[in-house]
Amino acid sequence: MVNIRKAAMIGCGFVGSSSAFALMQSGIFSEMVMIDVNREKAEGEAMDIAHGLPFARPIRLYAGTYDDIVDAAIIIITAGANQKPDETRLDLIHKNVEIYKTIIPEIAKRNCEGMLLIVSNPVDILTYTALKLSGFPEDRVLGSGTVLDTARLKYLIGEHLKVDNRSVHAFIIGEHGDSELAAWSNANVSGVRLDAFCEMRGHYFHEESEDKIYEEVKNSAYEIIQRKQATYYGIAMAVKRICECIIRNEQSILPVSSMMHGIYGMEDVVISMPAIVGKDGVEAVVPIELDEEEQEQLKKSATLLKELNTMIKTEHGVK
Repeated sequence: MVNIRKAAMIGCGFVGSSSAFALMQSGIFSEMVMIDVNREKAEGEAMDIAHGLPFARPIRLYAGTYDDIVDAAIIIITAGANQKPDETRLDLIHKNVEIYKTIIPEIAKRNCEGMLLIVSNPVDILTYTALKLSGFPEDRVLGSGTVLDTARLKYLIGEHLKVDNRSVHAFIIGEHGDSELAAWSNANVSGVRLDAFCEMRGHYFHEESEDKIYEEVKNSAYEIIQRKQATYYGIAMAVKRICECIIRNEQSILPVSSMMHGIYGMEDVVISMPAIVGKDGVEAVVPIELDEEEQEQLKKSATLLKELNTMIKTEHGVK
C-alpha cells in the first residue's frame, strides 16, 4: 500500500540533501526517509534539516534503510559519483551504472509500488538503466531530464526581455547534456512569438541572442561547478516541482526524461521531451512542433543516447 504523503531520498550528497530540504519546506510530504551508503551522513543531514521543522510544517524526517522505502509514493535517487576534472563522461557512465546495479535491485526486490524519480547524472542513461533493472512499468520511472535546463532558459529569456520568467514558455529538450537543444521555433511569451516579443522590447538580433542564451544554458553547470564545485539548489527546486506534479496530480507539462515510442522517430530511448506529469507518472509525451533543423538536432541527440544504451547493455549486462 503506497503512502501518498511519503518520499524516500536515496543519496544524501549535495543534491540529495538540498532536495530533501526543498521538499521539507514545500509541505507536500508528511514523511521522508533519507538513505545513503554512509549511514552517518544520512543521519546528520536528517538531523540538520529536522532542526528547522519548528519554522515549517510537520514532517517525520529520518535516516533509514531500504526496508523503509516500501510504501513511499516517490523514491528519489540522487546517488552517484560526480565527474572529476580528469574524467570523461564515459568514465562517469561506467561508474554510475555500476552504482545503480547495487541500488535498483534493492528497490525491485521489495515490490515497491511508488514512482522512481532519477536525478543522478547522466540522467537519461541512468533512467534507462533504472527502468531496465527495476522491471517497473515505464510510466512509473522518470528522470529529472531537462526540467532544470528549461528553467535556466526561461530565467535567461526573462532577464534578456525584462519580463517575468514565469510568463516565458520555452523548452530545452533532448539529452540532459551537451547535445540538448532549445526548441526556439515554438518559444513564446504569453502567446506572443518570441521574435515578435523581442522586437517589442527593442531586440532585433534574434539569432545572435538565441545562440548566446543557449550557450549560457548549456554551460551553466560547468560555470557553477568552476565557481563552487557543485550545483544543487536549482536541481533541488526542479525535484520539488516534479514531486508536486505527481503528488497533487497537477498534470502539468514538464520536460522530464521518459521512454519514447515513435515520437519524431525515437524508439527505445529515454530522453527529455515535454510530458504530462501527474499521479500516474508520465501520462503522455507532448509532440511539440519543431522545425526541420530542430528535428535533426533531436535525432542526433537520441542517436547518441541509443549508442550509450547499447554500450551499457553490452558492457554492464543491463537488459
